[in-house]
Amino acid sequence: MTNPLPPRILATDAALALIAQLTDRHGPLMFHQSGGCCDGSAPMCFPRGEFKVGAQDVLLGHVGGDVPVWIGAAQFEYWRHTQVTIDIVPGRGAGMSLESPEGMRFIVRSRIFTDDENALLEAAGDPPRGNAIA
Repeated sequence: MTNPLPPRILATDAALALIAQLTDRHGPLMFHQSGGCCDGSAPMCFPRGEFKVGAQDVLLGHVGGDVPVWIGAAQFEYWRHTQVTIDIVPGRGAGMSLESPEGMRFIVRSRIFTDDENALLEAAGDPPRGNAIA
């Protein structure tokens, strides 16, 4: 029996509740985690397909069932040894992110993978990029 891969992306229960609320209002969603610029490195929540995913975007995984979470390739290189958790805190969200009017904002928390977890992930290879997803 092989060990399951540790998830690269998680979400807190509070974040999942807001994601469900936003899904009810806007339909299927997606997240993109950039490496900075305009809104810093906040995870941005969009209606699925509104943000164009490209070859330089890496799929970290899914939260809330089927909500894909993408990260820019350069940022992934910094965070490849890190498990990322989407959470929420009170405050104004990023201007383009769907939670902005809700009085909450998405943030990321992280932890470094253990040596054993890193070995499993390295053996599995890199996650898919945007140009590999149909």
